[in-house]
Amino acid sequence: MDPTRHRLLGIYLNDHLAGSMAGVGRARMTRDANQGTEFAAPLAAVCRGIEQDRATLESIVDDLGIGRSKIKPLLGRLGEMVGRAKPNGQLRGYSPLSRVVDLESLVLGISGKRRLWILLGELLDGEIAVDTATLTRRAEDQLATVEDLQVRAARLL
Repeated sequence: MDPTRHRLLGIYLNDHLAGSMAGVGRARMTRDANQGTEFAAPLAAVCRGIEQDRATLESIVDDLGIGRSKIKPLLGRLGEMVGRAKPNGQLRGYSPLSRVVDLESLVLGISGKRRLWILLGELLDGEIAVDTATLTRRAEDQLATVEDLQVRAARLL
């Protein structure tokens, strides 16, 4: 691979690794906050998928010989934690609005991940041993699930 392309792809993939750090954190927090609700089982499944996707992305980065940024994932996680401080309509604890906002954050992250898989399929066709079409379909399934959950959560406001 051309050195300039490799460097630019490394920046792009490290940005997505940072986003995946935030996404995994938000998915776990949302899953845990919704234990014992109608949202628990689908959120657990989505969270597992997001964790698997992060591991897949790490494998791709390693297979391509791209160095991992030490700072970007920390910044992604910090951003996710700061995002939790948003007012949710009550002084303490998880509110029905928290669920809606958390699900919207997951929609945004999964949408970005879907685009990542599509672009990697275009850019690295044959260069990586990963089925990006399957990963894209999984992201689309996750997106449909989370969008449905968000509509259901909004109805509970």
